[in-house]
Amino acid sequence: MITLDGLRATKGALLGLDPGTKTLGLAVSDRTRLIATPLETIRREKFSLDAAHLMKIYAENEISALIVGLPVNMNGTHGPRTQSVKDFCTNLLKLNDIPIFLWDERLSTMAVTRGMLEADMSRKKRKENVDKLAASYILQGVLDRLRA
Repeated sequence: MITLDGLRATKGALLGLDPGTKTLGLAVSDRTRLIATPLETIRREKFSLDAAHLMKIYAENEISALIVGLPVNMNGTHGPRTQSVKDFCTNLLKLNDIPIFLWDERLSTMAVTRGMLEADMSRKKRKENVDKLAASYILQGVLDRLRA
């Protein structure tokens, strides 16, 4: 896993990932790293299938690094979900030596859900879109930080 400085040293598009227990939300940045765009939601199956799908998207979009949302508790501590995400990244690195940057994703899903409620989006549409929109929110936070 890389640091923010290590991420700055890479060039090109980034892939954002909001890992959940049932889904993986994906978002992609443009090559200039200005804007994050929601891409898709992967329904989780087996790790090997999920990783293969993720690496296919990584290659097709010529991604330079993976940004993974880390579910830190509100008080800053790390719980079982945090360890699960770290384990996912460790296993991914065993298959593919790619740059991975972990980003604190506190409140990302809540912020996205609030925005969808304000837009009067139906419950069904919210369920279909929340994960990829959360990935986009996470990725946009990193893009904004890189420019700061």
